[in-house]
Amino acid sequence: MSTQKIGAELVRLCREGKNIEAIETLYDKNIVSVEAMAMDPMPATMEGIEAIKQKNQWFGENHEVHEAKVDGPFPHGDKFAVLFDYDVTNKASGERVKMKEVGLFTVANGKIAREEFYYEGP
Repeated sequence: MSTQKIGAELVRLCREGKNIEAIETLYDKNIVSVEAMAMDPMPATMEGIEAIKQKNQWFGENHEVHEAKVDGPFPHGDKFAVLFDYDVTNKASGERVKMKEVGLFTVANGKIAREEFYYEGP
């Protein structure tokens, strides 16, 4: 599958709220995920498909998602970018926030091998 097709499928699945399915079908088993900062209890860099699935599950368990917009993909060689725009409430604190982030995904051997996220810090 081409980088463009992988990006389009990732965007489609994320728009449908099927993030875990996207990870299971599009990600390399040795995926490296890099956040702009650590999010207690998650380190900034995580490796392996199971760790990435757990990170996504943690986010879903700890946040109520009111709205999620996903735009892209924007391809460039073996990479593509996706824009994410979320309106969420942290379940523990009750704080509602709007979050914007850019995901940069690198494709190798027909799978997403690396993801990096860029967003404003606190």
